[in-house]
Amino acid sequence: MMTAPHSPGTAIGLPAGKPASVPASFAWRGPARTVAEAPLIELRGVTVLFGDVRALHAVTLDVRSGERVALLGSNGSGKTTLLRVLHGLQRCDGGRVLRAPVKQAMVFQRPFLLRLSVWANMMIALWLAHVPGEERAGRALAALHRVGIAELRDRPARVLSLGQQQRLALARAWAVRPQLLFLDEPTASLDPGAKREVEALIEEFAAEGMTVVMRTHNLGQAKRLASRVIYLEGGRLIVDLPTARFFNDRLPAEAALFLKGELHWT
Repeated sequence: MMTAPHSPGTAIGLPAGKPASVPASFAWRGPARTVAEAPLIELRGVTVLFGDVRALHAVTLDVRSGERVALLGSNGSGKTTLLRVLHGLQRCDGGRVLRAPVKQAMVFQRPFLLRLSVWANMMIALWLAHVPGEERAGRALAALHRVGIAELRDRPARVLSLGQQQRLALARAWAVRPQLLFLDEPTASLDPGAKREVEALIEEFAAEGMTVVMRTHNLGQAKRLASRVIYLEGGRLIVDLPTARFFNDRLPAEAALFLKGELHWT
């Protein structure tokens, strides 16, 4: 779990020219916004270059409170880079605006755990998140109970099973009480039982009102957990639709081939 390094309400870079937009038939519009429904994060024409490689190209999107967004696409499509830009871990050209105050947390595909006990990992995470000292023990214990590993509090974190490690990472994130939770392949390498447990926790967090943005290769997981799907290809945002429409409507060729498992590797 990490919190974003950039201050709320600041922009990284400035919009460069007119950003590319999603074709109207594939753009997610939603209801008319009020002030209370203003986006938590806005990206405007965001581009990321790694040397000569364009990881993202003129991406424009909003993330609003209560959404559950799944980032889909083939390997190298830009999903991880987009997730890191949204969280503020990756610098970019273009505009990124984080509305204040928005507390964030991120759970990585392979959680980083200290060579300490489960309890120490929890307490250090809360200290790093600037949680008041008198609240840390209570929050840590509640979070461990919430994910079902309170009985493992004294066990070295790195000897836990992969499923238990991921639950510990989710506990650290939940204890911070973020409004925005970013997940990077949250169930990769987990067995079916552990995968169901982690998905159930994500569903519960979202039901409490937490906004969730996750990268996944698992189409079934996107169907089960997401309210909105963003599909990327070659660093470009190709489709942005409510989940039901993404899996049932006619899509651009790249997205349709991806759903069929026929997209050629590039």
